[in-house]
Amino acid sequence: MKRLLAVAIILILLPGFVFAEGEYDLELKDLEKQIEKKPYTFGGYLEYRPILFGLDKNASLYKLRYYDHSPRDTLFQNNGAVWLEGSYTKGIATLFAATKSTYTDSSIESTGQTILYTGYLSLKPSPSLTLDFGKKTMKWGKGYAWNPAAFIDRPKDPDDPELALEGYAIAVADYIKSFSGNLKTFSFTPVILPEYSSSNINDDFGQTDALNVAAKAYFLFYDTDIDFTALAGGSKTPRYGFDFSRNIGTNLEVHGEFSYITHVKRIVIENNGATRQKTFDAINYLAGVRYLSAQDTTYIFEYYHQGTGFTSQELSNYITSIDKGYEAYVARHDLRLLSRAIALQKSGYAAFTPGTDYLYLRISQKEPFDILYFTPAITSIYNIHDRSFSVTPELLYAPITNLEFRLRTGLLVAGSKNSEFGEKPNDYRIELRMRYYF
Repeated sequence: MKRLLAVAIILILLPGFVFAEGEYDLELKDLEKQIEKKPYTFGGYLEYRPILFGLDKNASLYKLRYYDHSPRDTLFQNNGAVWLEGSYTKGIATLFAATKSTYTDSSIESTGQTILYTGYLSLKPSPSLTLDFGKKTMKWGKGYAWNPAAFIDRPKDPDDPELALEGYAIAVADYIKSFSGNLKTFSFTPVILPEYSSSNINDDFGQTDALNVAAKAYFLFYDTDIDFTALAGGSKTPRYGFDFSRNIGTNLEVHGEFSYITHVKRIVIENNGATRQKTFDAINYLAGVRYLSAQDTTYIFEYYHQGTGFTSQELSNYITSIDKGYEAYVARHDLRLLSRAIALQKSGYAAFTPGTDYLYLRISQKEPFDILYFTPAITSIYNIHDRSFSVTPELLYAPITNLEFRLRTGLLVAGSKNSEFGEKPNDYRIELRMRYYF
């Protein structure tokens, strides 16, 4: 009887066990499908960014930009942007693309454009070798606000250095090898960058159509990241660079960059108002630290020397020429001096930081007073020679997933006469950025 009872129980429960096992197998297969890597990715963000500019009607760059408009104290500007990016992988090949569409509207002008920031084909025939063809940003250098050794990247905006940069059309290979000794990793990255203005291929890279060749050699040596970079070709003069980054403990990182650039050409204005071209070799370098405190406060400090920049006297002469040109325009509608000043902007005067020596400081605090998803920060850029500077406090808040608000107020403080930040077209800027990621 006991045996018959046991057999009966087994026969009753057996279908349940079989069914449960089938359910488990189905759930496992569904889970495998969910975690299986998809061959494609797609994402981006929508952005609305209104800005209020407090204009400085006495500043030379205000006169240069708004000489043919009615005087005004403020300017309100609406800005919108759509960022789209995606990739598709099949076998050893991956196709990447990212575009940015922007729209700007104010009482002075309305503009809109769509730019392909990156679009390239990446081939990975082996774990050690990658080949890329198309428009790409290389992101060389270790500096946060400036990258003097990044010869084939567009310059950052030091006031907002985390903004995406448009790439150049290139062909690049990346070979990487690991070791077990003090030298842990080595990689070599040769790059070919053509410039052909007639075909709109990298037509803003340099001054001459040519086939440019660049390279970077990377070493992870004694836990220090080291890069050697170089650029040769006809669009720009030859240049050589070096950078490094090393963590000293868990909370402190030090970094630096150095570049030597031959035959730099600059058009400068003399004290008497005449222009001349000077040619010289220049050294640019940067030294910086990044520190994270026990209170989750991040400090980034950098010193940047730009030997390719303009001296304080050269910038002062340029500003004086704008003032004289504005006086000539008001008195006689003579645009010759102002037209020359506008043309000279392309030779470097319109750069984010056109001078020679700067200090950069950024302090950010993660979730102060236990306010979740809230990060206040303050950023300052200081021109050492004319003692003018900018101060930009900001508040970043992400209350829900994929939604971000950033409020920034940029204040410009004048230093000596004809100082860089004192002659900017605005005294302050209030900007609210609302961004939704998808």
